[in-house]
Amino acid sequence: MGTMTSTPPEPTIPPQLTVGFDLDMTLIDSRPGIKAAYQALSAATGRFIDADQAITRLGPPLEEELAYWFTPEEIPEMTDRYRQMYPSHAIEPTPAMPGAREAIKAVQALGGRAIVVTAKNTPNAIHHLEHLGIEPDAVIGWLWAEAKAGALREHGAQIYVGDHVGDVRGARTAGALSVAVPTGPCPEDELRAAGADVVLPDLTALPQWLAEYVATREV
Repeated sequence: MGTMTSTPPEPTIPPQLTVGFDLDMTLIDSRPGIKAAYQALSAATGRFIDADQAITRLGPPLEEELAYWFTPEEIPEMTDRYRQMYPSHAIEPTPAMPGAREAIKAVQALGGRAIVVTAKNTPNAIHHLEHLGIEPDAVIGWLWAEAKAGALREHGAQIYVGDHVGDVRGARTAGALSVAVPTGPCPEDELRAAGADVVLPDLTALPQWLAEYVATREV
């Protein structure tokens, strides 16, 4: 009888680190730009919009905010008009959040992929990121709360970073670690109550936390 040889098992290759980020109030302080866009829409339509109030509710889809100011029949047209006006009014005044560029680069420096998954429409999201010199590996728009889970799973994201309880729900639906920053409308206790696994003060704390997370994961 011949000697039987066994095939050694294939080495286990850990999946590439992939971290998802929300956009509004996570990577960018979109309040000045969105306020300007609402003011422009109000001027164009002659309809009152309390732009100062609107920017306290950032996170959910545009249609939800427009419902405060327009009838259901008007919302599709107003949504289109707002998005057409947005680039010329909202991009220039919108700054990056503290630590945003460094957070994206921290993921990439560890050999990972940084993706942006946002409720904002993809073209305007890309406009913001290009204007600010923030360079993620992919941008996926039009997704809110639990709907973000599909994109996170598709890209293999192990972590999702956001400022809203909707982001926490999206991360948990995807089976990703929810890392939250209370830099938007949701305070820390609300984010924790929604199920955030980690709450950082802002993105400036993410590089150190991420390095420790990766080191622990690889042990």
